[in-house]
Amino acid sequence: MSRPQRNILVIAHAMRDDTVRAAERVVSALHEAGAQAVVALDDRSDLAAAHPAFATLPALGEEVAIADIELAIVLGGDGTILRAAELVRGGTAPVLGINMGHVGFLAEIERDDMDAAVHRVIDRDYTVEERLAISVRVKDAAGAVIYRTWALNEATVEKASRERMLEVVIEIDERPLSSFGCDGVVVSTPTGSTAYNFSGGGPVIWPTVEAMTVVPLSAHALFARPLVVGPEAAIAIELLQRTDGAGILWCDGRRSHPLPPGARVVVRRSDEPVRLARLHPAEFTDRLVRKFQLPVAGWRGPDAHPDVRASNGVAR
Repeated sequence: MSRPQRNILVIAHAMRDDTVRAAERVVSALHEAGAQAVVALDDRSDLAAAHPAFATLPALGEEVAIADIELAIVLGGDGTILRAAELVRGGTAPVLGINMGHVGFLAEIERDDMDAAVHRVIDRDYTVEERLAISVRVKDAAGAVIYRTWALNEATVEKASRERMLEVVIEIDERPLSSFGCDGVVVSTPTGSTAYNFSGGGPVIWPTVEAMTVVPLSAHALFARPLVVGPEAAIAIELLQRTDGAGILWCDGRRSHPLPPGARVVVRRSDEPVRLARLHPAEFTDRLVRKFQLPVAGWRGPDAHPDVRASNGVAR
C-alpha cells in the first residue's frame, strides 16, 4: 500500500538571489526525502524566472489544496511569514520561519541552520504552537457589515490623510471608554506586541499570555494610555461623524479597507489561531534579548553559574 503524498509548501521571496538559492536547497532536500514541494501560485512564475525547475512544481490552490498541506517552510522575514500565514489560512498546516531578513521576530531559526531544519521537518521532529489571532469586521454608519478579515499581528485604524486627524471613540465590551483625536489606534495580539504595538509605546506581551492591547497613536487626550484587555473582550473603534477626514484599516500591513466617517471597526479573538512550528523550546526572554540586542552583561542568575544550575537540578 502506497503512503499518502506529503506536501510541503515553500514560500520564498523571488526578488532576492539568496532566498531563491535557499529555496532550491529546500526543494531538493524535500524531493530527496520523497516529499513534494509546493509553491504559491503567485510565486511560481517569479521563481521560475530565476530558476526553470520551479516551473514544474505544483501550485497551492490549483494542483494541491490547502487542506493537503502538511507544513509551510518560509524563507524570509516577518512580512513573508505573515504572508504564509495568510496563504495557509483555513487549513491546519503550521508555519516554520527561516529568517532571511534582519530582525525576523516570528522566525524560528536563522539561515545557517536551514539544512538541519528541513531534515527535522521531514522527520516530523517539531512541536506546534498556537498563537492567538483576531477577527476584524467593519460596519458602515447604518450598522451593516461591509468588510471582514483577520490578523495575526495587529489591526490598525489610521488616518488616510497626513494633514487630517481622526476623531474616534473607543468601546470595550459594548461600553464607551473615551473619545479623542489621534493619528490612529492599534489593536494588537501578543504576537504583534513586538511590532507596531511596540513602536506605538504599547507593552511587550509574552506569547503564552492570552490578551489584546489597544494603543492610541499620538492621541490628543489625557486618558489615552495603552490598554491590555482579556482575550474574550470585544473592542470597537468608531470614527465619529464629525471627523474631518477618512480613515483606513490595515491588518498585518497586508490587507486594507477604507473607513469613512461613521465607520465602526470591531475586533474580537478569532476562532482560528495561527499555528507556528517550533524546533527549539527557547524562552521568549532569550528571543527578546537576541532580536533587540538587549544589554545583559553582569547578570548573575543561575544560567551564568553552571554549578548553581546543577545543584538546583532545574534551569529557569
